[in-house]
Amino acid sequence: MQIKQGGFAVGDLNLKKYFLPKNLKKDLPASLVVFLVALPLCLGIALASGAPLFAGVLTGIIGGIVVGSLSGSQLSVAGPAAGLTVIVLNGITSLGNYETFLLALVLAGIFQMLLGMLKAGTIANYFPSSVIEGMLAAIGIILIMKQFPHAVGYDADFEGDEGFSQTDKHNTFSGILGALAKINYGAVIIALVSLSLMIYWPKIKKLALIPAPLLVVLTGIGLSALFAGTDFALLDKQFVRIPIVKSSEEFFGLFKTADFSQISNKQVWITAITIAIVASLETLLSLEAVDKIDPIKRISPTNRELAAQGIGNIVSGLLGGLPMTAVIVRSSANVNAGARTKMSAVVHGLLLLISLLCIPVIINLIPLSCLAAILLMTGYKLTRISLFKHMWHQGLSQFIPFVVTIVAVVLTDLLIGVGIGMMVGVFYILRTNLRNPYFYQIIKNGDKKVINIKLAEEVSFLNKAAIQITLTSLPKESDVVIDGSNSRYIDPDVLEIIHNYKHNAYTKGIIVQLLNVKDKYDVPPLKELMYNPN
Repeated sequence: MQIKQGGFAVGDLNLKKYFLPKNLKKDLPASLVVFLVALPLCLGIALASGAPLFAGVLTGIIGGIVVGSLSGSQLSVAGPAAGLTVIVLNGITSLGNYETFLLALVLAGIFQMLLGMLKAGTIANYFPSSVIEGMLAAIGIILIMKQFPHAVGYDADFEGDEGFSQTDKHNTFSGILGALAKINYGAVIIALVSLSLMIYWPKIKKLALIPAPLLVVLTGIGLSALFAGTDFALLDKQFVRIPIVKSSEEFFGLFKTADFSQISNKQVWITAITIAIVASLETLLSLEAVDKIDPIKRISPTNRELAAQGIGNIVSGLLGGLPMTAVIVRSSANVNAGARTKMSAVVHGLLLLISLLCIPVIINLIPLSCLAAILLMTGYKLTRISLFKHMWHQGLSQFIPFVVTIVAVVLTDLLIGVGIGMMVGVFYILRTNLRNPYFYQIIKNGDKKVINIKLAEEVSFLNKAAIQITLTSLPKESDVVIDGSNSRYIDPDVLEIIHNYKHNAYTKGIIVQLLNVKDKYDVPPLKELMYNPN
């Protein structure tokens, strides 16, 4: 049973499937992996956004529990997004204080809910598959390059940064070179041991009941304690640093509320609209990507996701959190960890809450290098060699947008890179469309050629030039049959070319016959065009 609001489902009361033993067996270990991945990312993004560290963890909690419960996606995980750090930092600065920014976040959530009601999520249907595959591979490469410095024990950039240009005045490549110059061998040992456990532990069937990531964390804590006081000792900044809450009073004092007295501030509305648009685009891209790597190949309802994200951002704004989106890094880690339902995302939110309230001291013993190993494995799985081989065999029209998207995302950021990939992908779609407005067949009838031109189902103005060139190049003294039997729509410009050609063809000794070509066609409804893009 589902709760409906504004034409889309916002809740799912059929909870039984989420508690089935066969699902919990996979979801609970996966939630632990997502929790371990999400925790340092939440803290790093909050730090880069100029917001309190608590705000980052709070956003992860809301993204897991609230959005995870309301979302129609079974595998996506919501939380603070690296792509919004600049917007958040500029928003807090321009609005003067954090409370006014929270008002903009509440309004952004309302806008996202409206976008869901208006079914704006259907825009995800227009993302070319090659671009989404390229985005996934690029995220894998970025994870490997960005986590390498953490694995060797040095990174001045914030945890979770996905952009090429970094806030520490370096870029991805110079960040790696800088890390190589300042290696901490204790961190390297922990990372190598952690990678070995991630690779080989799951292969030992009798021991695989203990999740490899949990063993990685326990081993990392143990090795860091062993290295204390030696040349291999880790520095404070090489550990997770979650805020320690000592009392309930201190905990509730961390929450902040939106300043609704600034509702008439024009800049608040501009910031809200910016957050809503960028967050919605990142969410739709992430959702499409997660559906690609879902082993069960489920299709997530995009409009419902926008609504769920909107509700999450409203709650986050009211409690003092950050903007959130569906995040591809956490979501892909969730998929690779074997999750089956959204119970994994919800439990990861609960684990974030428990870690903040009950065991912050223990959490702060976790070395970043062992968490880097988990993300390195996630990155490797996203950018495996077999994916490149598969895209190559799909042909250049798929491979080129795929590669362009990878290069663009790695050298810029997610949205800019995908935008560049989209332009190249659309170019190839239009190129294919221009080449396929008709089927061409030449039949001999004695000494005369009979040329059959069968028009496609949809013949748009984009096909105008191709059809005109074809008609003007037909041989003299031939019979031409233009068949529109399969055509549901022919653009008026194309019809004009066809009728003009028939009228003037006699000068070349050409006899033209039109079969089922109407004088006028009604424009098909948008819904039909969506499923018939040619």
